[in-house]
Amino acid sequence: MSGLDSVQCEPCSKDSSPMQDAEIRQKLEQVPLWHLEERNGEKQIERQYKFGNFAQALAFTRETGELAEQQGHHPALLTEWGKVTVTWWTHKIGGLHQNDFIMAAKTDALYADQ
Repeated sequence: MSGLDSVQCEPCSKDSSPMQDAEIRQKLEQVPLWHLEERNGEKQIERQYKFGNFAQALAFTRETGELAEQQGHHPALLTEWGKVTVTWWTHKIGGLHQNDFIMAAKTDALYADQ
């Protein structure tokens, strides 16, 4: 693991600036299975997790939701048969923040525990 999975999210204000490209590239190295997306002008990170059936995918979705509630930082989750797509970005600032990479690492750790 990257070590980010043991870090707690810090509150982010709407005055915070989104990460710049160089910092995003550096953070992506710490969560190498994630990739950068841009939707509606907002940078996001995304990963798809594979499962053997819908029930396992749904259980992972619930666990990810519980983790998000604990940390106060919430992703977009798409649950399908045998897969879950998780997308992190900070809605408040319209881009990426340190918290998104922390939560990506925490989501990876959750998946590794399956």
